[in-house]
Amino acid sequence: MPVWLREHSWRQTLTAVYLSLPLRGARATPANIFCSEQYLKVSIPPFLFEAILYAPIDDTNSTAKIGNGNIFFTLYKKEPAMWDSLTLANADKEKLQYLRENAVLKAHEKAKEETEAKKITKQEHKKYALEATMKVEEEERKRIENLKEKERQKVAKELELWKNQQKDGIKYKSIQKKGELHQEIEPLKERKSEKMNKTRIPNERASKTRLKSTKGHGSCSIFSQNLEEEQLPAPRAAATIKVNFTPRVFPTALRESRVAEEEEWLHKQAEARRIINSDLSELEDLKEEEKNPDWLKDKGNKMFAMGDYLGAVNAYNLAVRLNNKLPLLYLNRAACHLKLRNLHKAVEDSSKALELLTPPVPDNENARVKAHVRRGTAFCQLELYTEGLQDYEAALKIDPRNKNIEKDAEKIRHLIQGTMQSS
Repeated sequence: MPVWLREHSWRQTLTAVYLSLPLRGARATPANIFCSEQYLKVSIPPFLFEAILYAPIDDTNSTAKIGNGNIFFTLYKKEPAMWDSLTLANADKEKLQYLRENAVLKAHEKAKEETEAKKITKQEHKKYALEATMKVEEEERKRIENLKEKERQKVAKELELWKNQQKDGIKYKSIQKKGELHQEIEPLKERKSEKMNKTRIPNERASKTRLKSTKGHGSCSIFSQNLEEEQLPAPRAAATIKVNFTPRVFPTALRESRVAEEEEWLHKQAEARRIINSDLSELEDLKEEEKNPDWLKDKGNKMFAMGDYLGAVNAYNLAVRLNNKLPLLYLNRAACHLKLRNLHKAVEDSSKALELLTPPVPDNENARVKAHVRRGTAFCQLELYTEGLQDYEAALKIDPRNKNIEKDAEKIRHLIQGTMQSS
C-alpha cells in the first residue's frame, strides 16, 4: 500500500505556481516524476503524491529541482490567472480517472512523437553523413583521375620526345653513313687513278730513256713524283674470336648468387646420388623429386596428418636411407611409432634425434623438447615411469613455461608414488 504525501506548500503568481514537496528521507530521481498539462504525480516507493491541477500548465517549460530533502516545482500557467486552489476541487472519481488516463495517454503520444522526431533526426543525420561521405569520395575520385590524367599526359610527352629522339638518331646515322660512304669512295677513286698511272709508267720509261739520251744527265721525268709516293697498307684480314664461359649449374649470375650455399647444396646432392647409385638400386624407377629427402619428409608429414601412419613410416624410412643426418626424420618417425604402438622403435628414434640435435642451441629447442616428450611417453607406456619422468623433467628444463608438460610430469610423479606405496 502506498503512503500518500499530504504535506506540501505552494504559492503562485499571475503566470506561475511554485510547489514544494518534502521527501521524508526518500531519494528521488527524475524518473519518479510524471507531469502533464493538468496532472502531476510523484512516485517514490512507498510514498506517493498525486494532484489534478486546477488549470492547465505548460509542461514543456515547467521544471522540478531535487535537493535538501525536497522537490521544488516551477509550473508555468498556460493562461495568466490566479488559481483558487492547487488542485481541482469537487471532482468526482470518474472525472479524476478520466483526467488521469487522458494525461497518461497524452504523455505516451508525446513520447511517441519525440521518439519519431528523434528517429527522423537520426535518419537525416545519417543521410547527411552519407552525402558528405559520398561527396568526399567523389572529390577523392576526381583528384585521383586528375592525377592519372596528368601522369598520362606526362608519359605521352615523354614517349613523343623519345620518338623524336629516335627519329633524330636515325637521321644522324643515315647522314653519318653517307659521309662514311663518301670517305670510302674517295680513296677508291684515288687508288684507281694510281693504278692507271702505274700502267702508264712502263710505257713511258722507254721514252724517258730516250729523252735522257737526247737531253743529257740534267733532264728529269715528269712522273718522278708519282713514283716516290708511299704505298697504302693492305686491308686487315677477318678473324673469329672464341669466348669461353665458366660452366655453372645454377642459372643465376655469379655476382647475384651465394657460392658457399650453392656448393654445399651441390655437395649434398652428389652425396645423395652416390648413396642411391651404390646402395639403393631399387630406386631407379622413382622420379627425381622422389629421391629428395626433404620431399619425402613433407610427404610423410602429409600422410601423418591424414592418419596414414604406416605410409608415413615408409616415407621416413626411405628419407633416412637417403640422408641419415636429418634429426627431424627420426623425430617424426618416432611420432608415427607412438601411434602404431611400436614403443621400442619410438625410443630408438627419439634417442637418435637427440644425438643429432647437438650442440643444444636456441634454434633446436623446440625439436629437443619434442624428442624428450616422445621418448618419455614411450617409456611411460612401457611402464618405465622413472625413465619417462627424467625425459619430461629434461623437457621442462628446456621449456619451463610449458604447462602441459608440467601437468604430465606431475601425473607421472603420482604414478611412481602409487606404485611405490603398493609395493
